[in-house]
This record gives sequence, C-alpha cells and structure tokens, in this order.
Amino acid sequence: MNIPSDNFQPVEIDYEDFRNSVGTMDQTGKRKWVFPRKPKGKYTNYRNYVSYFLLALFFGLPFIKINNNPVFLFNVIDRRFFIFGQPFYLQDFFILALGAVTSVIFVMLFTVVFGRIFCGWLCPQTIFMESVFRKIEYWIEGDRNKQMKLDRQEWDAEKIRKRTIKWSVFALTSVIITNFMFMYIVGYEEVFKIITEGPADHSLKFLGMIGFAITFYFTFAWLREQVCTLVCPYGRLQGVLIDKQTINVYYDFKRGENRSKWRNNEDRKAVGKGDCIDCHQCVVVCPTGIDIRNGQQLECVNCTACIDACDEVMEKVGLPKGLIRYATEAEIENRETFRFTSRMKATAAFLCLLIGFLGFLMYDRGTMEAKFIKPAGSTFFVKNGKITNTFIYTLLNKTNEKKVLTIKIVTPKNGEIDFFGTGRIVLKGDEILKGNINITFPEEDIKFSKQNMTIGVFDEKGEMVDSFDTTFEGPFKLLL
Repeated sequence: MNIPSDNFQPVEIDYEDFRNSVGTMDQTGKRKWVFPRKPKGKYTNYRNYVSYFLLALFFGLPFIKINNNPVFLFNVIDRRFFIFGQPFYLQDFFILALGAVTSVIFVMLFTVVFGRIFCGWLCPQTIFMESVFRKIEYWIEGDRNKQMKLDRQEWDAEKIRKRTIKWSVFALTSVIITNFMFMYIVGYEEVFKIITEGPADHSLKFLGMIGFAITFYFTFAWLREQVCTLVCPYGRLQGVLIDKQTINVYYDFKRGENRSKWRNNEDRKAVGKGDCIDCHQCVVVCPTGIDIRNGQQLECVNCTACIDACDEVMEKVGLPKGLIRYATEAEIENRETFRFTSRMKATAAFLCLLIGFLGFLMYDRGTMEAKFIKPAGSTFFVKNGKITNTFIYTLLNKTNEKKVLTIKIVTPKNGEIDFFGTGRIVLKGDEILKGNINITFPEEDIKFSKQNMTIGVFDEKGEMVDSFDTTFEGPFKLLL
C-alpha cells in the first residue's frame, strides 16, 4: 500500500464532481470499458447460490409438467398460455394484466424497503452477466489486470486467440440460452422438432431464434452494464421510490472520512483520519464502474461486490468491517434504526389486497366457458308455426379433464335444439370446440321481435357449468 507523508493535511474533495460525468463514458462521450475485479466474500457467495438456483429453474422448468401441462408457457403465436400448469386464454387476459400490475407493485414495494436489491440479486440481466458471461470471461482472459493488459496490447496471436475463443463461447452460450428461452414460448417439444427437422421446415421460428440469439450476444458481449445505466427504466424509477428509510448499499462517510492511505502503527483517529484507506478496491470490483463512496447513484445495482471488497481490506488492516454495508441513509447520518414508514405500510396493504383479489379471480374463473353468437347477416325463418334461429357455439374447457356436455334452453321454456347430430358433446381437456345449432320455439311463445334467452351448458351430473345470455329473433308484433 502507498504510505502518505508524515505531515498529513486533509485534502478538500469535491464529492459532487462525479455527477458531472458517467462512470462508463469519458469527457468526449467515448465508451470506457469496465474491467471489474473478480469479487469474493460472504455476499458474493450468497449471490452465487441465488444465481445458480435461478439458473437451474430457468433451464429446468420447460421440462416440468403439471397435469400434462407445461409449468410456464407464453405462446403468443398460437395464443396458448400456461401459468403453474393452469391454462389461460384471451378471455382471461384481464387476470394476466392484473397479475402484471401486482408484480410491478411488488417490485415497487421491495424498492421502497430494500432499494435496488432486485437488480443485484434477481434481475435476469445481472444473473446472466455476472454468473454466466462474466465467469466465461474470467476463465478465458483472466482477472481484471490480465483483461486490461490484453485490451491494451496489439492484435497479436495471443489476443486474437483469446478474443476468438471468448466471442465464440459467448455466441454458443447465447444460442443455448435462446433455445431454452424459446421453450417458454413454443414448448420444448417444438424446439427439439425445429432442431431435428432443420430450419427449412420452420423458417419463421428459426429466424426468430436467430434474432433472439443475436440480441443476447449483443447485450452480453458489448452492451453489458449499459443496459442497467442507460436502457433500463427501473434505475430511474428508484430515484422516485427510495427515501432516507430505504435499505441500500451505503458507504458510512461519518466513519470513513477523512479518507487517506494506510500507514502501519498509526492512530488514525488521533490525526483526524477516517477508516477509509482510499484503496479503491470498492471501485475496481464494481460492475458498473462507480465509486460507492460518492453516495447513492443511479448506476448502483446493489450487487454487494463493494461490501465484500471493503470488508476484506478492513480485516487485513485490523479495522471493523461494515464501512460499506446494507443500511439506510438515516442510519448513516443520524444513527437511526430502520422502521417501516407509512408509505411502506400503505403499499404493503394495497399489495395484499391486490394479491387477494387476484387469488379470488383465479379461483372464480370457472372450468368452462360457453358463447352462442348469431352468424353475421343471419335471420330467423318460420316453418310450420315454429320460429328458428341459428347460432354458432364456442365451448372452452379450462380444465385438464374430459367433459361430456349437453346444451339446453334455460329460459324461455319449450325451446328445442337441433345439434345437426347427437346432442352429446365430448370436450377434451384444454380444448376449444366450435359448431352450429338451430334453436326453435313455437311462434306463440315469442312475444317480442328480440326475445331474451338463456342457454345453459350441463355436465354428465346435470349440473350447469356455464350459461350465456343472448336474444332470440322473431317477427315484429304490434302489441295492443
């Protein structure tokens, strides 16, 4: 470590100067590449465990089925959606929309309480970048110093070889991730089918996979931390949500300043020095290239790499750990303990109400949905004293079980149904069935030109599983 002169004089530092620049860009606007040192420590280990668990879920869930349905499937192309093995249809879109709103509020609540912890621990961008692509980079090019040396040197045989290997592995990894990602869209059977049958028979889907792979490669080989600092809107949203009671990764400036280099056998407090020895280890491990000692910043993703780096240094020099730690701004400034604010309580209460309402909608969405629509341009016809209307029915079985159904007129009475065949309808699990029926009433039973009518769908036990209200058309009658 560098040793300062004997006559130490505190230097006044402009701690707001960092706000005039971006950590990944120089004064000319040119990209400054970030070469973070490989982090190690308690929080890094915890993050690795979380990342490995989430990666295992990502690569394993497409092959898991519940009641012969995929756990998660978002097939926008064929409009097939499954969540936890339960089928969802366009008719249930409002439930999915409410679920998305609930998820956003859940993330907001976590941001209000824990800051940007989602970004550092759960965000797919961070997990793929730090636990997949960054580890590949360390494996091929080495740690920070070796990467910086390789970046500065001419394009000799070593640099060409390492960069070619790295970019090739990045490309292969992007293709593998894309294949698994597509399993959440079309299912793993369809992905295997595309692979075995070749792109000629599945040209559109294959082009889509190539597009995804290129996007992945561009994001993790070049864009990298710029996604968090320039693209992602969540980083800007956190500035609105956090306050002095929000838990974040903070530098304890009251304990750390005045910062100065370490000197053996020195009583730092006696000469007015803080615990920060200005080693910059918290800076060199930061994946977004910022100095956490400048305070809360948009680029900080709460990855805790700076905590582990600082704790390691503090342990070596014999000073207490926690100079950089999870804390609130109020705790750092005034030594206040964490407490739930009114805003946190209100957000949590609203979130609980939304989750309860969402659960009710999931439970109450029914097992069957039926619709009876008159064909466009069709009208009634009268024969032998009876009036007949034609309807197109659509039956949707929302369960995984086979249903044997019959259709009956609930109101008004005396209606007859012609099914163009047997009146017994067999509907497989997760199946949509369409067909035509004729509904006939005696002419004297139709009092209005548009008579209200309810059609019921009944199961084998005779229980009505769904009903549909519509109108039955007849000739105009003048009531005196």
